[in-house]
Amino acid sequence: MCARFVSALPITGAAVSVFGGMVPETSICASDVMAARLDEMQFDLGEGPRWDSASSRLPVHETHVQHSTHQNWPMFGAALKQTEVAALFVYPLSVAALDVGVVELYSLRPGPLSARDNAIAQALASETAWTLLDHLLSMQEAARTTEPRDNAPLSRREIHQATGMVLVQLGSNATEALLVMRAHAFSHDKSLRDVAGDVVERRLVFAA
Repeated sequence: MCARFVSALPITGAAVSVFGGMVPETSICASDVMAARLDEMQFDLGEGPRWDSASSRLPVHETHVQHSTHQNWPMFGAALKQTEVAALFVYPLSVAALDVGVVELYSLRPGPLSARDNAIAQALASETAWTLLDHLLSMQEAARTTEPRDNAPLSRREIHQATGMVLVQLGSNATEALLVMRAHAFSHDKSLRDVAGDVVERRLVFAA
């Protein structure tokens, strides 16, 4: 997962972490020791661009970290200056209204990413968010005790109808729309049928 970012972008390393309410903070991967260290330092200190990106749901770029005052995160900034890292690029991993985590990229060379590279990074971050969400839901649903599923045709029709409505709302496809509904159902302790009913009755609307 991290290797995709390193191979596609002019960066030195990458780390992916999940957090945001669905699971405890967990490091998924790191391409090298420095990437893992940067992720761990921010988690230990409770500050850094990963937290800014997660809270704002926007990319955070620090293109000249050795010459910045880092007023928003002074402790991490001081620790950062003890490394050889020259630039940081952090992207949120989000699916609709769900926060999955962040991907943290670093470079030993200062300077910004090009517009093309930024677009590639955001596309990879989006793909990674969907992959992680699907994996997390599969793991949690397997471990969760639930009531028996309702296999009534009406229930299935309502879910299919809701899936069609959500894919239009998000501008996505049926697989992703169903995944968003499943995630919402899990995080709100509801059944998928109940969520589908809320969508069909327009009590619940997902925005892109």
